[in-house]
Amino acid sequence: MKYVRFRDPAGAVRRGEYESGHVHFANESYALADDAIDVLPPCEPSKVVCVGRNYAAHADEMGSDLPDRPLLFLKPPNSVAGHGDTVTAPAGKDRIDYEAELGIVIGRQCRHVPEADAMDVVEGFTCVDDVTNRDDQEEEVNWIRAKAFDGSAPIGPVLATPDEVPDDAAVRSRVNGTVKQDGSLEQLIFSIPELIAEITTYLTLEPGDVIATGTPEGVGPLEDGDRVEIDVEGIGTLEHSIRIP
Repeated sequence: MKYVRFRDPAGAVRRGEYESGHVHFANESYALADDAIDVLPPCEPSKVVCVGRNYAAHADEMGSDLPDRPLLFLKPPNSVAGHGDTVTAPAGKDRIDYEAELGIVIGRQCRHVPEADAMDVVEGFTCVDDVTNRDDQEEEVNWIRAKAFDGSAPIGPVLATPDEVPDDAAVRSRVNGTVKQDGSLEQLIFSIPELIAEITTYLTLEPGDVIATGTPEGVGPLEDGDRVEIDVEGIGTLEHSIRIP
């Protein structure tokens, strides 16, 4: 199954089933692209836990060593944006990058989850763009300015249950219709169960929290007005635009 959070014409926030381009709730049906509804991020995370350098080829293109354990950083709730939104980057920066990622949506509060039980805490998967300010990433260790700015984590458009997403699902990005990244979940250095087990060793995950699992090679800079598409096989396509002051 696939689900969409949306605001209906009356202003109420709903969660409907998604099928063939339409969102169904009660006796109503809306086209996903219908201006009558506002598509919202599929969850309301208290945090987005991101994984760096989880694809070997991406680490190589960034001139970075492979980590011995998952490299983790956080994006706060203010970083979350939705399908169709315009992300405004910090002003005065030379390079703002796209990064296509699979997002794991947590279904229940959890801590100290063994790898063997990791999928029991997963509600589903979604698409994430880890929009990154490279200027400040090169200048700081904790990446707050680089990764946590407002709108830097577009998420959506749907939450797909795990059975919808193949183990080797393709993870792609397109900018203005041109393919920039074309990777696969097969290329993850640390698997989904490994990530959940490692993260919950240190912190509690809450319902709706998202783990962004890392990006394949092919990241690159955006220009003002660019249209970004993040596509994960079995989920669909997240779209947003970028404004660079």
